[in-house]
Amino acid sequence: MTSRRSDERAARPASGEPTLQRAQEQIDRLLNVSLNVAVTGESGAGKSTFINAFRNLGDEDEGAAETGVTETTTEPTPYTHPTMPNVTLWDLPGVGTPKFKAKTYAKAMKFDRYDFFLIISSRRFRENDLMLAKEIKQKKKQFYFIRSNIDIDIANEENKRGFNREETLSKIRRNCKENLSDVGDSKVFLINCRDLTAFDFEELVETLNSELPQHKQEALLLSVPVTSVAILEKKVKIVEKVILGAATVSGAIAAVPVPGLSFACDMAMVGSFFTTCYHIFGLDDKSLKKLSERVNKPHLKNLDKSPLLKELAQNSAARMGVSAVGEFLCSLIPGPGSIAAAAISFTTTRDLLQKGLKKLADEARRVLREAGLQ
Repeated sequence: MTSRRSDERAARPASGEPTLQRAQEQIDRLLNVSLNVAVTGESGAGKSTFINAFRNLGDEDEGAAETGVTETTTEPTPYTHPTMPNVTLWDLPGVGTPKFKAKTYAKAMKFDRYDFFLIISSRRFRENDLMLAKEIKQKKKQFYFIRSNIDIDIANEENKRGFNREETLSKIRRNCKENLSDVGDSKVFLINCRDLTAFDFEELVETLNSELPQHKQEALLLSVPVTSVAILEKKVKIVEKVILGAATVSGAIAAVPVPGLSFACDMAMVGSFFTTCYHIFGLDDKSLKKLSERVNKPHLKNLDKSPLLKELAQNSAARMGVSAVGEFLCSLIPGPGSIAAAAISFTTTRDLLQKGLKKLADEARRVLREAGLQ
């Protein structure tokens, strides 16, 4: 009885415009806030490869940024994230090429439209890397310096006498920081774009997450590939915030006495929620294929998780179909009936989303354990 009364209290203001608006804003803020990331550096530094890796795409996949041994990017090119369309990575042309001189580069690239910059540098530090850092700072924007192809550097050094992996990595970091000293204490990350689970990718994500505005942090975390249990758990916590807002919207709709309206809206909402989780948790076929290649475990790409998504959709439809009848009958009674309909819909939607989220998250955890990523 106590539980029911609490559900009614939670659902009662759902029919009020201010609460409904706040709930919708919470959902929009989480899933629709824009994030524009500029990826810049010299030609051939690996900008396009990084963009593809960040979006969990191979260089040959549909929608991937074009890569090659010659300059392939001739103008700022936006690449929308495949599962988070509000996140865009901009592939900027290589600085210092005949077409894009260093002195006019910042103006030509319209630096003001980006939230932050990732400067990609391959192998040795270049003069243009420092020039970019200075231009970005002058625009009062933040940059993060990424030294790519670290796997090649390590491979070249490991056969030398007295090789020490950690000392080599520290030496590379120190060299980059020293060369960037003119622009202050810069953030430097060592990345292997072919395997984001190695080196500093998670440190990069953690740093961005701590320095971006709150609403931008969540957009970033939902867009990065799942490279560890830690990143997965952060994604789960973010998605959990949507559930109460979605349930509140569901309750508001149920209070309207229109046959079939509540069921149709709830099915669309729940289906969209589960599909989004399925992709951002890395359970889709493309993500599993990339994971299997990254950890060299071919059997992972054969783990078909789509039946789980279908099962969640079928179970949700059955339960919402039953509750929709009760909601509609209650909504025909003005006042108390509308409150009861909102409470039924609120509780049903909340419970379905919570249980579905748990199933999808548990499945993603199992995949990561199977991949040996903890």
